[in-house]
Amino acid sequence: MHGTIESAAKLDALRARATSLPLEQFDPGDPELFRTDTFWPYFDRLRREDPVHYCKDSMFGPYWSVTRYNDIMEIETNHSVFSSASSLGGITIRDIDPDLRRESFISMDPPRHAAQRKTVAPMFTPTHLDNLALSIRERSAECLDNLPRGEVFDWVDRVSIELTTQMLAVLFDFPWEDRRKLTRWSDIATTIPGPDGLVATEDERQAELTECAGYFARLWKERIEQPPKSDLLSMMAHGAATRDMDAKNFLGNLILLIVGGNDTTRNTMSGSIYALSQHPEQYRKLRENPGLLDSFVPEVIRWQTPLAHMRRTALADFEFRGKQIKKGDKVVMWYVSGNRDADAIEKPYDFIIDRARPRTHLSFGFGIHRCVGLRLAELQLKIIWEEVLKRFDHIDVVGEPKRVYSSFVKGLETLPVKITA
Repeated sequence: MHGTIESAAKLDALRARATSLPLEQFDPGDPELFRTDTFWPYFDRLRREDPVHYCKDSMFGPYWSVTRYNDIMEIETNHSVFSSASSLGGITIRDIDPDLRRESFISMDPPRHAAQRKTVAPMFTPTHLDNLALSIRERSAECLDNLPRGEVFDWVDRVSIELTTQMLAVLFDFPWEDRRKLTRWSDIATTIPGPDGLVATEDERQAELTECAGYFARLWKERIEQPPKSDLLSMMAHGAATRDMDAKNFLGNLILLIVGGNDTTRNTMSGSIYALSQHPEQYRKLRENPGLLDSFVPEVIRWQTPLAHMRRTALADFEFRGKQIKKGDKVVMWYVSGNRDADAIEKPYDFIIDRARPRTHLSFGFGIHRCVGLRLAELQLKIIWEEVLKRFDHIDVVGEPKRVYSSFVKGLETLPVKITA
C-alpha cells in the first residue's frame, strides 16, 4: 500500500509540473511522459494556451506540436504543404539517419501513395473480412478457453500479443511456428534504443530489421514463383505498383503492415480491459447489453489512441494559426490530444461506451493516410469481446500496467489480471 501512495504522490508532482513550467520549456514528445502516463495536463494546457506550439530543443530536435482536433485534420489534408515523405523524415517525431530511411506507402505523398496502398487494400474488403471473421472467432475462443482461472497472468502477453500475432501470421501466410518473430520485429521497429530498451544501440536495432528483411525476402521469392494468392505478401509480389520495389521500400512496407497490424490492435485489446476496470459502471452496462459493442469498440480506440502522433515536414514556409512554420520544420499532429479536445468531442475525458457519435476520433488518422486496416482492427476487438462476454462475468485488473517508453506507440507492455475461478 505504501508503494502505491508513494507512486501516486510522484505522479501528482509530475502532473503539477505541467501547470508551473513555462510554455517555451514544454517538450510534450518526451517519451518519459508517456511511460509515466503524465502527458495529459501538458496537452490540456497546450490546447488552451498554445495550440500550435514550438519546442526548440528535445531528444528529437526542434518540432511543432499541433494539438487541437480540427487543426490536426487541416494539417493532415494539406499535402501540398505538409509532406509524409520518408526522404524528409517520414511520419514519426524521431528522425532516422538518411541512409537508413525506408519508404512505405504511408510515408509517400500523392500520387505515388495511392498505387501502393491500393495493392493491399483488397485484404480489407467486407467480403474478405467476413471470411477472416470465422478464423478470428475460432482463435479467440481457443485463446480464452486456455486462460488460467483464479491466478494472476499478463493479459498483454497471453491475449493481446498472442491474438494479434496469430492474425498477422494469417495475413502474411507466415510460418506459424515463427509467428512471435513478427511481434519482436514490430517492437524493434518502433523502439528507442537505450540501456532500458529492447536493444541498447541503433546498430542492434538495424541488425534485427535486416534479419526481418532477409526472412521475408525468402518468402517473397516463394510467392513470386507461385500463382497469386490472397495473402499480403502475394498481393505485393504480384501487384504492378509493388512487385519491383527496391529493398528499402520492400522492408518499409513490411514494417508498416507489421506495426499497423500489431500495435493498434494489441494496444486497444489491452486498453479495453484497463478502461473497463477504471469504469466499472461501463463494464456493468456492457455485460447487461452486449449490443453496445458496436459503439464500445470505437470508443475504446479513441480512449486508448494506440499511436499517439503522426508527423509531417513542411515543404514551404507557411503561416498557421498565427505561427510561422518554416520550410523543413517538423510538424507533429498529436492524435492523443485531439482525442481529448472538448471542442470536437463531448466530455472527452469520460469513457462512455454508448456515445452518440463514437467514431468522432483521430486514432486511425484522417484523409488519404487513414489506416487501411481499420475495419479489421475493429472486427478483432469486437469478436474478442463477444467471446469474453460469453465466458466470463468479470476480468479483474490487479495491478498497474507497465507502459511503453515511447511518444509514438501508446501501449501497455504488461497488464496483470485475474479471472475469478
